[in-house]
Amino acid sequence: QVLLGESGGGLVQAGDSLRLSCAASGRSSSSYAMAWFRQAPGKDREFVATISWSRSSTFYADSVKGRFAISRDNAKNTVYLQMNSLKPEDTAVYYCAASARISGSYYDYDYDYWGQGTQVTVSS
Repeated sequence: QVLLGESGGGLVQAGDSLRLSCAASGRSSSSYAMAWFRQAPGKDREFVATISWSRSSTFYADSVKGRFAISRDNAKNTVYLQMNSLKPEDTAVYYCAASARISGSYYDYDYDYWGQGTQVTVSS
């Protein structure tokens, strides 16, 4: 069992930056592939970014590539999402997810554990 808790969301203006954190607790949590997804009101949950357990591989959605960066500190069991040049269309609830089975997946069904989410609101 892995428990995930997100923090760092908030209300910012377009062009600002935020850093989200996801603290993981539980057995072997540092060996899981981790990802961020988001869900805007009235829309399906969508993939944002993922990182392998070794930090050697990262993948991003086209919509955030070049603006967002995912990283992890396995000693702290924490994953981060640095979000720069935020846009109003980035407004969503951001979820952290962990997968014991697969690395590099864009699909939410490949992730076994989920956090409760943190709200990010970007005003224009």
